[in-house]
Amino acid sequence: MTAHEALSPDASRDEAARNEALRVRIQQEMTDSLDEELELELDDARLDDLDHGAHALHPSLDRKVYFKELLRLQGELVKLQDWVHHEKKKVVILFEGRDSAGKGGVIKRITQRLNPRICRVAALPAPSERERTQWYFQRYVAHLPAGGEIVLFDRSWYNRAGVEKVMGFCTDEQYQEFFNTVPDFERMLIRSGTILLKYWFSITDEEQQFRFTMRIHDPLKQWKLSPMDVEARSRWELYTKAKETMLEHTHLPESPWWIVDAVDKKRARLNCISHLLSQIPYQQVEHAGVTLPPRVRNPDYHRGPIPPEMYVPAKF
Repeated sequence: MTAHEALSPDASRDEAARNEALRVRIQQEMTDSLDEELELELDDARLDDLDHGAHALHPSLDRKVYFKELLRLQGELVKLQDWVHHEKKKVVILFEGRDSAGKGGVIKRITQRLNPRICRVAALPAPSERERTQWYFQRYVAHLPAGGEIVLFDRSWYNRAGVEKVMGFCTDEQYQEFFNTVPDFERMLIRSGTILLKYWFSITDEEQQFRFTMRIHDPLKQWKLSPMDVEARSRWELYTKAKETMLEHTHLPESPWWIVDAVDKKRARLNCISHLLSQIPYQQVEHAGVTLPPRVRNPDYHRGPIPPEMYVPAKF
């Protein structure tokens, strides 16, 4: 008799239900991966052509509603960008949270239709030996915006309150000095005219486990799973304690933290973008109409032939 045969009928049904739930969850994750690619190509003309039944694996949020809201919010982000550039405002948005919490996903949707000369992402690598001897905030200051720019920090100076503390990359003295310094540092930014927003993306232990497992088995996402991420799984409670301490010390009246429930990635993206737009008093900037000049044709100009070997092979 096999182990499965030894199970009672009720236990067998429970196991089958768990397996089916896992299968559906995996299908949802794979569908979401396809959606991510679709989002990057989607435009208004194609939106209404989506199969209305294609969202069956996403009962939590209708896919058509999601795409429409995403495009609407991205239109507002373009207005925000124009206002920031026109008014020479400085905007800094911090995205923090556990590994796999969805920070990169929302950053991608924010920047997707914006001008990279105005809105850029700062995702700093581990500090060099030289940077470790600098004032802690020094390398972050170098990435702060000038007037007319938006900078999104994919992890920020709060590394010291999280990964550096948990992984032992800083001393207790450096850790305490961070909490002593960061309120004044952020107040200086705000007094200088910088608009500062801080978001923490929150997911459950079970959701992180699932997302890590999907990354392990997805060759297109394996690069996202670093040795540090793997180590973080065994230190879940230490990261939780570090987060609680961080929020206690740095949830300031001038620069409060905003928590994004990120278990549902699509809802998290829409909620975060909608919220950040509500926090900045932007207005639509009127632009003069654009008229293309007539095409100038020179009868003496003759376009020369291009050698066939210079063309990219037309495989598709």
